[in-house]
Amino acid sequence: MIEPADHTKRRNWVETILRYVPGFRGYLEKEYRRESDNLQREWLAGRLERAKRAIDNLMGLLAEGGHVDQLAKLDQVRSRIDHLIARVRGAMEGYSGFFDLVRIDEAVLDRVYEYDVSLAEKVEELATAIERLPKCPSDLSCAIDEVVASLQEFHHLWDAREEILAGLR
Repeated sequence: MIEPADHTKRRNWVETILRYVPGFRGYLEKEYRRESDNLQREWLAGRLERAKRAIDNLMGLLAEGGHVDQLAKLDQVRSRIDHLIARVRGAMEGYSGFFDLVRIDEAVLDRVYEYDVSLAEKVEELATAIERLPKCPSDLSCAIDEVVASLQEFHHLWDAREEILAGLR
């Protein structure tokens, strides 16, 4: 995930000059925030997609081995992951709207950014748990329940993110 400060290093000479034009600097900063938000949401969705491949592989192994009793639960997990990916990708663009009209306190921006960092950590934990699902059918049921609980927790965290951003508008 790109840090907002890294945008400064990636600026070209035209952007550097335009930052001195009255009003344009704020426009660029808003665009950087939007770009950072989009990159973060794409990273979260991409990480979940990579984890979903582990579910697909596990479902294939179980089907080949004749252990079809867990396939329905795994398919539900897969559907929940798809739903979460769609929510993340289709989410309200963070930082837009509000910043077009009002200058926001940097402390509030930091709070939103810290929350987004915590979401990245949570999605990494979730994806790792999915990728480490046991291959043994007897151990799988409890592990699937834990993943379902983690998915539900992430949905709640995502709801809170949307509430934070909606409150900024």
